[in-house]
Amino acid sequence: MEKTYKIGEKVFVLDEAKAVEAYEGKQVINGRDTMAFNLLPLKYQWAYDLYRKMKANHWEPEDIPMQKDVEQWKNQFELSESERWIIMMGIGYFSAAEGIVGDNIQHVIRELVTAPELKLVLGRHAHEENIHADSLLYMISSLGINPHECEAMFEQVETIHRKNDFVTKVSKSLRRDMDLTQASEKQEFAKNVFVFGQCMEGTQFYGLFGMILSLYRQNKFPGIGQMFRYTLRDESNHIENLRNLFRALIDENPEIWTPDFQKELTDLMIEAVELEKEFIKDCLPVNSVGLSAEEFCLYIDYIADRRLNGVGLEPLNPSATNPFPWLAEMMDVKKEQNFFEGRVTEYQKASSLGEVSDDEL
Repeated sequence: MEKTYKIGEKVFVLDEAKAVEAYEGKQVINGRDTMAFNLLPLKYQWAYDLYRKMKANHWEPEDIPMQKDVEQWKNQFELSESERWIIMMGIGYFSAAEGIVGDNIQHVIRELVTAPELKLVLGRHAHEENIHADSLLYMISSLGINPHECEAMFEQVETIHRKNDFVTKVSKSLRRDMDLTQASEKQEFAKNVFVFGQCMEGTQFYGLFGMILSLYRQNKFPGIGQMFRYTLRDESNHIENLRNLFRALIDENPEIWTPDFQKELTDLMIEAVELEKEFIKDCLPVNSVGLSAEEFCLYIDYIADRRLNGVGLEPLNPSATNPFPWLAEMMDVKKEQNFFEGRVTEYQKASSLGEVSDDEL
């Protein structure tokens, strides 16, 4: 079907069949080869909807006051050593981990997908990782922590090093020319999406999230706690983004979804959980903030099974339950009372498509 436009003496003929062919050529990988960032017509509507949701949730670290956090940090009688250590571990781990995620999203996953709307939402995903990394810098500078000490934690705390090595080896394996027409190469790409979305952001971030929000719940570190609430809201969208991308990739390339590949992914989650539990024990060598390392390990079992179920894999601990139901309530951050000025700060614009659901916790 053709449509003709006549403007003065010039005639323009638009061939709808060719446009439809271009639309059908959109794929997660191996799609239509074009340098044009032509979003319409949208094939992956979920990606555009999620992009708008993420954009509506925009926040800036400097908008969150840190006065109370600084007062508490400087008061040697207000905090236990265990509570200070949780903050140090949080800063030591996330100041590196957020950058690792952002770099992989930008320079591995986004480079390999071909549909423009997927590149759009992945670009926003990487931008939010920059905001998270910036928030860690803001925390460090506000509290007056020596940044070299943070770097030393990243390099020298063995459980942090092992967690980061677990994901970076997957990322490094894809930093090369890839032939994504080969099933084995497609599996390598799918593995990267799974590890970063479901193992790292989806599971290995959640131990410290819970600990820091436990402190926040007790009126300790209100500024840091608020930034972690916003970060966790973002992470929920990131998990959904990479889960949807993974599912679309499998739907379009069903030949890679073999029993052996499914077992490989499950084994990777098992390894991720083991690493996270060892890390939790380093964060909480003694019981603190009213909770124990054992409870946080149970929480990781619960979270990991939700991530596996979300991509069509069998759970590891089907009877696991959430020991921290209050975390869902902590994520309701549509409107927040400013700690010092009594103003309502609206971070989520009216155009947002919805709040974080309890399913993401």
